[in-house]
Amino acid sequence: MNILEIERKWQQRWDQDEAFVAKNDSDKPKYYVLEMFPYPSGKFHVGHLRNYAIGDVISRYLQASGYNVLHPMGWDAFGLPAENAAIANDTHPADWTYANIDSMRAQLKSVGLSYDWNRELASCSPDYYKHEQKFFLDLLARGAAYQKESSVNWDPVDNTVLANEQVVDGRGWRSGALVEKKYLKQWFLKITDYADELLTDIDSLSEWPENVKTMQRNWIGKSEGARFHFDVQNLDEKIEVYSTRPEVIFGASFVAIAYNHPLTQKIAINDEMKAFIDKCAHHSTSESELEKDDKECVYTGLYASHPFDKTIKLPIVIANFVLMDYGTGAVYGCPAHDQRDFELVQNTKDLEITQVVHSDNHEIDLSKHAYIYGSDDVMINSDFLDGLQTDQARAKIIDKMEELGIGSRETNYRLRDWGISRQRYWGCPIPIIYCESCGAVPVPEEDLPVELPRDISFEKTGNPLDLHPTWKYVDCPKCQSKGVRETDTFDTFFESSWYFTRFCDNKAKDMADKKAADYWLPVDQYIGGVEHAILHLLYARFFTKAMSDVGYLNVREPFKRLLTQGMVLHATYKDKDGKWLYPEEVVEKDGKYLHAKTGDEVFKGKIEKMSKSKLNIIDLETMLATHGADVIRMFVLSDSPAEKDLEWSMAGIDGCKKFISRLVSLVKKLPDLEGVNGGAEDKNLQASIHRTIADVSDDLMNYRLNKAIARIRELYNATQSALSAAKPDTASICEAARVMIQLLSPFIPHITEELWEMLGNKVPLYKTSWPKADKSKLVSDSYVMAIQVKGKLRATHEFAVSATDAEIKEVAINLPAITKHIGDAAIRKIIVVPKKIINIVI
Repeated sequence: MNILEIERKWQQRWDQDEAFVAKNDSDKPKYYVLEMFPYPSGKFHVGHLRNYAIGDVISRYLQASGYNVLHPMGWDAFGLPAENAAIANDTHPADWTYANIDSMRAQLKSVGLSYDWNRELASCSPDYYKHEQKFFLDLLARGAAYQKESSVNWDPVDNTVLANEQVVDGRGWRSGALVEKKYLKQWFLKITDYADELLTDIDSLSEWPENVKTMQRNWIGKSEGARFHFDVQNLDEKIEVYSTRPEVIFGASFVAIAYNHPLTQKIAINDEMKAFIDKCAHHSTSESELEKDDKECVYTGLYASHPFDKTIKLPIVIANFVLMDYGTGAVYGCPAHDQRDFELVQNTKDLEITQVVHSDNHEIDLSKHAYIYGSDDVMINSDFLDGLQTDQARAKIIDKMEELGIGSRETNYRLRDWGISRQRYWGCPIPIIYCESCGAVPVPEEDLPVELPRDISFEKTGNPLDLHPTWKYVDCPKCQSKGVRETDTFDTFFESSWYFTRFCDNKAKDMADKKAADYWLPVDQYIGGVEHAILHLLYARFFTKAMSDVGYLNVREPFKRLLTQGMVLHATYKDKDGKWLYPEEVVEKDGKYLHAKTGDEVFKGKIEKMSKSKLNIIDLETMLATHGADVIRMFVLSDSPAEKDLEWSMAGIDGCKKFISRLVSLVKKLPDLEGVNGGAEDKNLQASIHRTIADVSDDLMNYRLNKAIARIRELYNATQSALSAAKPDTASICEAARVMIQLLSPFIPHITEELWEMLGNKVPLYKTSWPKADKSKLVSDSYVMAIQVKGKLRATHEFAVSATDAEIKEVAINLPAITKHIGDAAIRKIIVVPKKIINIVI
């Protein structure tokens, strides 16, 4: 059989028959399956395939089970890589993007994925982004979008804002220039208005992984504490702080402010302070970077009065770990009971450490680390709080603050409003016009979409839209005087925060067709990497709630079930110069890894997630051309649970290929068996058939795809055993083969369609109902047990259900495969685990 011809045949047939086109008005129960839509980078590698293959198995199974399935595909098509490619290849971002979409669509089709291509969308299309421009204006009208000055990472060479992740060791990831902190007017969405609902509704997501829910809870970061102030001595100024642990205030030894705190603008700056502030201003503000950095500070020469004892002077320092964008831009330091404060004190050596919490259960050594206390611990050295447990002390200190008018209880959130402005070309234009008289004016709805200009130049650094000679110059919609367009574009998370609603009806006049959205939403099964646990999934939840409030949707949560699939891993390789190598550039010989061309020894590194940067990728097109789609699909689904990582293995590929070949051979025998007067009904094979149907059906809806394949392999083995009987039950054998084809069809759809047709079926598999287990046949007359000698598997044997333990032991010790391992040794005992294992101890 020519596998590639078979695959092309059935892919064409599915296209012609519109086999996977979903209907918005069906009497069948609906099911919406969606994998996170990809960025069109140009090529898929086999690591990408796993995500889509998982969704395809679920989709095909549900369609066969009688559901009206929506399984769409689109493209998350805006983003900086397109601009980089335009610069590198002297092409236009749109041309590069659409060429990649064409290439990647063909790759997905060649894998045989059951997508409804009629619903395809690309987020860079004006027909798509005009709706998000309108939605932005809806939010602006409701006060949920606003503009303010905000501190950003500014690359002075590229003249653009960088995300925290694009700042590496204080330098721009592309230019290498020292990054500056700069205040720019930026547009924000009020996601904080939804903080409590976003947090509370996590509890309703019962079919999401717990680790994802925990990450979202932590990101939202609800906390109860106190907001209070310190008076600055000899200045008419106050420093406001927010703390979740105000009870340790008597252990305070300093007050730390951010380098750009308003107070720094009002005090004399010496050379040491200036150098420190400059260093902070050029450093990344990402939490991961700050967590790793040494904790440092510089003294301002100012002191704050302790709020409960004015005789205590607390030095005011500028610290590198305090950020103006978080909380109030100031904290008080209690090094005895906060590890970050403790590390700062260790680096300065001249700030005090005062223990104010005692534990009867833990040894406290403040020379080594801070003591992070619990609710059962007791306050000491804390004036009127002494003797109270820490929770009691927290309540009492806040009461006292409110009584004295220096502070109050406050609920706070770690979550910050979403800054959506990006100084890039290849993104959705923000629909605002600036007028000297009218200020920021929304673009009228009838003028949407605001489209990107085609005639763009990347020769100069900076924002290409801002540098365009004509595009930004327009009249003010209000007063018709001269105006200027907003030249920033939306953060690309904007597009991915609502695309799943557009799939419900991608031709809808409005952002979402409410009737279609009511029918399809929420997405029943969403699939994607855990790296999207926070930003994408949180923004999508926020957009769904906001779209509901504006009136586009009735649902308030977008995704009912979530699967975060594991990554596909491969070893990494470097040559003698430290240059990464592709796996195909490396050969193994005599236990060594060598460069295929030069013969030089190669260093084999860690087995890691497939990554273009480390070249440890396997090209999908090459694998498809060599082995066919079904083999690759089967391997990425059979070798590991869906949520776990999978190591790429050519041995695994060969194993899948051999199994498919054996299945084909079995099916080719069936015409000779059908109609033959076979033996009596094989109850054991019948039990295997129907148990496999039941178990596989359950496995498919519980992500146990590898187990489902293993069970089908077991049924294959049982069928082969039945074939070797003196007078085989040919009817049951033929039934088992047909059932295997059906159960495997979601995994390897091309070859199973071909085998199904070979058996004379006129209705293709994609139109055939999923087999149902006959519960009356689930009980067999016998079962197979594994037989071990000293814990090692030496044989398997089939026993009658009626066999007693004594009979089982007698048969086991006399099997030839067992007696040769026992030899002359005395049997000390025989352990029988009913219907599973016999272990003979000698």
